[in-house]
Amino acid sequence: MSIHIGAKPGDIAEVVLMPGDPLRAKFIAENYLEDAVQYNNVRGMLGFTGTYKGHRISVQGSGMGVPSIGIYAHELVTEFGVRKLIRVGSCGSMQPHIKPRDLVIAMSASTDSSFNQNRFGGKDYSPAADFKMLSKANEVAEAKGIVPFNGNILSSDAFYGDDADEWKKWAKYGVLAVEMETTALYTIAAQFNARALTILTVSDSLVTGEELSSDDRQNTFTDMMEIALETAIA
Repeated sequence: MSIHIGAKPGDIAEVVLMPGDPLRAKFIAENYLEDAVQYNNVRGMLGFTGTYKGHRISVQGSGMGVPSIGIYAHELVTEFGVRKLIRVGSCGSMQPHIKPRDLVIAMSASTDSSFNQNRFGGKDYSPAADFKMLSKANEVAEAKGIVPFNGNILSSDAFYGDDADEWKKWAKYGVLAVEMETTALYTIAAQFNARALTILTVSDSLVTGEELSSDDRQNTFTDMMEIALETAIA
């Protein structure tokens, strides 16, 4: 029985978009889903189910960080039969050619979290995206005239770290951007034979210091949302 999602069997679709911010979940439900019904308000982590172009879709807030999305992804898959999970979130660019509002699609997720080391007895596990969904997301983006950046991202446990230059080591090894959730999402999907993808909008640049406002992060990342929805129904 789910203790973090107050839904009944059948309330949640087999395909779920997962923004970190529950208000972004509300925005997606109100602006893109028809006949959306709220199924969850436990801990304020909003969840909705409706239809998009005739397809049943849910959108569920995940909260911030590996532990939080780990809980919601696990319960969605094991308690509600979800088979496809698409994270839609923001990230900080680590590369000079990737600017705010650009799109990043995570092929894989490095991490400084111990989430997988604990799971694999101190060994490294490299969680990766579902290739078919990744390919479809790129196809949809290109049809919209958008060329996303595909590659390795960093899922970090710390938003405020002690070493302001630590990101430069990851950038040197080609990591595109940093966020806080994907490594858990991809690992849990792999564990339960589900499919997962992360699509991110760049909200700030660690290279230049440029950043978008919190309102922009919540309400204006529509290209990412539309690409995720089209990928979800493919």
